Amino acid sequence: MSNQANQYATTKVQPKDFVSGWVVALIIASTGLSVSTLFLGSEIALGLGFKDALIAFGISTLVLTIMCMATTLIGNRSRLSTYMILHFSFGEHGAKIVNFIFGITLIGWFAVALELLAIAIFDTTSSTFSFTISKELIIIVTSIFITITTVYGIRSIEKVANISIPILTAFLSYVFYLSLEKLETPAALFDYIPEENSMTLFKATSILVGAAVLFPVLMADFSRFVKNDQQSLASVLGLTIGTPLAYILSAVPSIQTGEVDIIKIMEAYNMVIPAFLLLFISTWSTNATNLYSASLTFTTINKKWTFKSVVIISSIIGTILALLGFASYLFEFLEFLGILAPSISSIYFIHFFWIERQQYNLEDIIKWEPAALISWVLSSLISMLTYFEVFQITGAYFLDSFLLGAIIYLAFKWRAIFKTAD
Repeated sequence: MSNQANQYATTKVQPKDFVSGWVVALIIASTGLSVSTLFLGSEIALGLGFKDALIAFGISTLVLTIMCMATTLIGNRSRLSTYMILHFSFGEHGAKIVNFIFGITLIGWFAVALELLAIAIFDTTSSTFSFTISKELIIIVTSIFITITTVYGIRSIEKVANISIPILTAFLSYVFYLSLEKLETPAALFDYIPEENSMTLFKATSILVGAAVLFPVLMADFSRFVKNDQQSLASVLGLTIGTPLAYILSAVPSIQTGEVDIIKIMEAYNMVIPAFLLLFISTWSTNATNLYSASLTFTTINKKWTFKSVVIISSIIGTILALLGFASYLFEFLEFLGILAPSISSIYFIHFFWIERQQYNLEDIIKWEPAALISWVLSSLISMLTYFEVFQITGAYFLDSFLLGAIIYLAFKWRAIFKTAD
């Protein structure tokens, strides 16, 4: 499927390249097994306690699943990429603005994963081989290798990851089992309460929504290849099952060991080397994909920019962020995404189903769509105010963003909706 994605960047996917929804579900599920995802599961479990962490995992997954179910149908019925769908709802130039935000977001994830991978390498060398390497040097060197991989060898590293990720899942499941075995009773896990409750349930849920909020927006990139509506909805199970599973697999060993760093957790089970190798390969692949996607996004903004040069520049920016310790701002970064991204989903959902009545013709794209851009900006600004608790709407700013985007856009487009209906 990934080979065909480039061929259909600006055109509709053809029936000869349709795939099963379960194939897409497995691809989506595999994206959850990265250092950053496992870190989130551990951090939230240690900050909230296992019982409240499960509630946060459940609520965030429910919110994201509902949003994905809406947008997956758009990709399946239009057979177009998210980039092209945004052209219809935001206009050609408006889509570039939105894509710029996506590109910056992907560079942010690149920086976070790069920094966490460097920490994992540092911990492995110091604990297992009794020598240390500067984290800054590790960040620079691994960034260079990931950049080279992105430019020349991302296909081969993805093939390796397709093998390593199922093995890593089985490996983490085994560690999960060992952690349960060490408990006196399963109830002890639910009784765990952190000594310093440094996080609220709402904050944890917001962070988790922000961590995966691009899935609903970008779901069309996956679902456009799926055979039919039913299977495209089934593909969402990759997120519904895979994401909370990854969180739980990291949360339980963290509670048992008191560690957030996955390598330190594995050290408690004498499994540092195999865990590191599997995690290294899967994270390398994930981060190469982050850089690849960010670079593709930026090249759509200006066709004169070559892909290779954009990869290098994006890598340099991400590396600088990692050197500056961007991972320490991860939670704030994810909350910021929870403000900006949900309204994009609701706007293009309404545009597809109610404005264009599920009919997208490539020749109908216009340069600007002010209603969508204004709706996005206004909903983001108001959601930012609810985030800072200036006032409240639903009590959850990411839901505010989604609903406000829809309501404001409907206010602009109500005449067009009724005209189309007539």
